[in-house]
Amino acid sequence: MQLPVVRGVIQRRILVNYRVRPETLRQLLPSPFQPKTVDGWGMAGICLIRLAELRPRGVPAQFGISSENAAHRIAVIWEQGGVRQEGVFVRRRDTSAWWNVIAGGRLFPGVHHRANFDVHDTPEKLRLALESHDGITRVIVGGAAADKLPATSAFASVAEASRFFELGSRGYSPGNHQGRFEGLELRTQQWNVVPFEVSELRSSFFESKELFPTGSAEFDCALVMRDIPHEWHALRSVGT
Repeated sequence: MQLPVVRGVIQRRILVNYRVRPETLRQLLPSPFQPKTVDGWGMAGICLIRLAELRPRGVPAQFGISSENAAHRIAVIWEQGGVRQEGVFVRRRDTSAWWNVIAGGRLFPGVHHRANFDVHDTPEKLRLALESHDGITRVIVGGAAADKLPATSAFASVAEASRFFELGSRGYSPGNHQGRFEGLELRTQQWNVVPFEVSELRSSFFESKELFPTGSAEFDCALVMRDIPHEWHALRSVGT
């Protein structure tokens, strides 16, 4: 991918995280990726992100574009050049932006699917619903910022959870070539997440008994971050 460095602002990013039996995730991951674990659990989830002022580095912010996006992802490790790597494998990307659908897998990494997003975001609470045009992805998340993680979380502290997901800044997803996975790295000028207390949650992906047999996946925690300047950098592809 010859993607130039793209910069912008993460206006809002919610990480909805599920703890999943590692053996279940192994069935969902292609080679060379393996589940990254915490307290014996794998971590998978949905990244719901609103991007604004997106433009190539050097272009003024007023010429940037905005979009709502969702990525279903799994925290992974793999070996590359004899060195252990870590990041996320993105099984599917959905977006409100038609240009992402057209350019994804061609001009920048990762195939994207078009979706409708319905967002109600106030200082007191946030609710986001999305449904993809092909009917495969359906998500509803509602809640508000909090000061602690759920007592049942696999993470011992907010700091531990924050560090875990900060290290997942490199994401690989299927492109248009079988067996090759295209990479994109998120680089933030700062990293600041707070717990998000979920009051409403539906996911067509995690509610699938075919993918996640009963007892193999449980909601773990959610985190939210806002107003983060950032850049996207293309990575060398992984795979055959």
